[in-house]
Amino acid sequence: MPEFRTLHTGEAAIRVALEGTGPLVLMVHGFPESWYSWRHQIGPIAASGFTAAAMDVRGYGGSTRFPEVSDYRMEALIADILGVGAVLSPDAPFILIGHDWGAPQVWNTTLLHPDRIAAVAALSVPFYGAPEFSFDDVIKRVFDDRDRFFYQSYFRRPGRAEADLEAGLRRFLAGFYYSISGDAKEGDWKLGLPSAAKLMDSLTVPETMPAWMSEADLDYYESEFRRSGLFGPISRYRNHTRDFEFLSPFRGRTILQPACFIAGDKDPAFNGFGMVTDPIAKMRPAVPNLETAVVLPGCGHWTQQERPAEVNAALLPWLTSLRGRAV
Repeated sequence: MPEFRTLHTGEAAIRVALEGTGPLVLMVHGFPESWYSWRHQIGPIAASGFTAAAMDVRGYGGSTRFPEVSDYRMEALIADILGVGAVLSPDAPFILIGHDWGAPQVWNTTLLHPDRIAAVAALSVPFYGAPEFSFDDVIKRVFDDRDRFFYQSYFRRPGRAEADLEAGLRRFLAGFYYSISGDAKEGDWKLGLPSAAKLMDSLTVPETMPAWMSEADLDYYESEFRRSGLFGPISRYRNHTRDFEFLSPFRGRTILQPACFIAGDKDPAFNGFGMVTDPIAKMRPAVPNLETAVVLPGCGHWTQQERPAEVNAALLPWLTSLRGRAV
């Protein structure tokens, strides 16, 4: 196990799992995850000559839980990332890696603070620049106005999803991890339900989890969410319009740092739930120095957990190349 430290970053106390010495590589997880989602990357990155750090995002695990929805806006999450960097790499820019919601966090931290971020890698979620409209508007047009269920609509009202999902926490985690993984079969993630459905209506809970998610892994996640609850994690989805307003002044700005992107071809977050035909081509104007772009056949949403060897095979040479360029 890595060493754990709680870092005071200004507003929040952030738990970080640490291993190794050298330039800082900070990993940021998504929903519903934990520092533990990077368990297969921490050791190899440390062994390659870096300080490997995986944080619990605010509201998760051992990090501060805040009481208001607005506490989970992008602006606050970026401040936490910069705060961790200020403690662990005060004198030098550092490298960011993010997955799922962690990907927008690292993309936008890099966009807004190029003096602090040396390079950026993201898994699952591409970057197309600061948004031109709030995702709340997209959800309304594509799902709500057509009476179609969408999990982010279900998350909208504080307290509702928390009560439903915390009552059967392990089933929720198992169903959510499985149903958008590469192991899920067609129809395991049920689409086209009416908007009055609940999230669990759309998921399939398998009798046995795939090999990449052991019962011990599921035990750990369950214990972390029993401690933290789901209000903070789900509140990330309640900040689309706040995030849009915060990021709007940066529309048209590009990320110029070296970048890496890895995704699975069965990941709905990679292709915008079927709305983007070539996500990597669409990324390049906003990320002109995208040096490594890998799409893993048959891989679902949980990229670095489903395919740790292949993710590490893409990440480690890229990271090592940065050291060779004194990034």
